[in-house]
Amino acid sequence: MHDSTLAQTPLGQEVSYPDAYNPALLFPIERATNRAALAIPANWHGADIWNAYEVSWLTPKGKPVVALARFTFPHDSPRLVESKSFKLYLNSFSEERFDHADAVSQVMRRDLSQAAGAGVRVDITPLDPKLGLQCGALDGISIDDADIHISTYEPAPGLLRCLPDAPVVSETLVSDLLKSNCPVTGQPDWGSVQVRYTGPQIDRHALLRYIVSLRRHTEFHEHCVEKMYCDIWQACQPHSLLVYARYTRRGGLDINPWRSSAPADVGQARTPRQ
Repeated sequence: MHDSTLAQTPLGQEVSYPDAYNPALLFPIERATNRAALAIPANWHGADIWNAYEVSWLTPKGKPVVALARFTFPHDSPRLVESKSFKLYLNSFSEERFDHADAVSQVMRRDLSQAAGAGVRVDITPLDPKLGLQCGALDGISIDDADIHISTYEPAPGLLRCLPDAPVVSETLVSDLLKSNCPVTGQPDWGSVQVRYTGPQIDRHALLRYIVSLRRHTEFHEHCVEKMYCDIWQACQPHSLLVYARYTRRGGLDINPWRSSAPADVGQARTPRQ
């Protein structure tokens, strides 16, 4: 991804952490720039689900509150938000006083929706010793044990194919070998990906080679998922398709985009690496 606006982001630069609430810290990025290079289907669905683990503010008496938060950005919002700017924005709440968590949610919902250009859902859960968080592997058949040679580490959609005379199947395939790189800092982004489809049976070895081919690729999480979705849709022509990635946490945030040919429920359980 080559976008001159990325040079203006706080990502990869020395910054001072905010000591007061500041919505101007949010740095929106147009989705259209990346999508211009993709063969996007006429109709698709999805969302970008962010989980935040460093959320805090003060009560009216000045006592800190710590919480978890989930932010759901619709896939059809014209803009996404750069992750470091999001972290700085969240930290700008740490010295602000609010009557209750709902007041914090309202402010965040307003700011993030304005930045994204569409309504963003905000769910805040104040930390509680009794709070139980589910954790488990993505549902599906792991393809990672395949004993295959791999030599391509740049995006290679030409690797994708279906089996010869492939029967039509419905299956869910999973890999934990997803890796791409931040387009600004070059830092690695590690993740797990789930491919759920109905259609001619996909060659699992070919799919794994394709997933690994993103290993040196530089794009944001959301863009990588959209690329995988479009590449699989074009190459394998399934009747239905869902691509869902759960990336490991960085800076107190994990990002979990999904794209699908139909509305879907992807679940919320964290993977063991998250």
